[in-house]
Amino acid sequence: MTEPVVFLPGMMCDARVFGAQILDLSGQTPVMVAPITKGERIEEIASSLLDALPAKCALVGLSMGGIVAMELLRRAPERVSRIALISTSPLDDTPQISAAREPLMVRAKAGRLEDVMAETLQPEYLAPGPKRVEVLSIVKEMSQALGPDVFIRQSRALQRRRDQQSTLRKCKVPALIMCGAHDQLTPVKRHSFMAELIPNAQLQIMEHSGHLPPLEQPDAVTQVLRDWLKMPFILR
Repeated sequence: MTEPVVFLPGMMCDARVFGAQILDLSGQTPVMVAPITKGERIEEIASSLLDALPAKCALVGLSMGGIVAMELLRRAPERVSRIALISTSPLDDTPQISAAREPLMVRAKAGRLEDVMAETLQPEYLAPGPKRVEVLSIVKEMSQALGPDVFIRQSRALQRRRDQQSTLRKCKVPALIMCGAHDQLTPVKRHSFMAELIPNAQLQIMEHSGHLPPLEQPDAVTQVLRDWLKMPFILR
């Protein structure tokens, strides 16, 4: 495995969400983190990233980062050597979910981002146990560093995103679909569906994780990614 690995963080997340994986993998292969903080459409975010990404790379996308990864795969499949989609969804926003984002954006703009984030990622969305407090603290730090303008732009991009089911059906590279067994935001059933769309995809359910496996089970996630990076390019 020689191609660079590009990490795409989730909504209101930065490199810290993949800290353990970056630290481990960077000893063997080039790694980079691609911010998804600019642009009010997923297409805009992906277009800006294509100018900065290596000519060919492995994509690891978490949540909204997975949505951007799917758009990169749709736009430039020849530049994606393999793809890992974690805690994400290929579906577009329903009218109900899209409408529910509006008051959150209003509150974020009014200076209540901390309250909005507490509502957006509730403790119950993570696996039960003492790790919850640590993970939520990291999420709080990341969201405060990014600020309300990023929250609003990312919310708009999610509202306007396209359905990517056809993109996944056309995927020809080694694909990993990962989710936490306790994830209530993007549940296991959604990931099983995604894995069925992609030819020869590997589905990995993390039993002791919720929506943020890279933070909840860092060592286990790193090992799964290591195994995925060893998968052959030619799928049989």
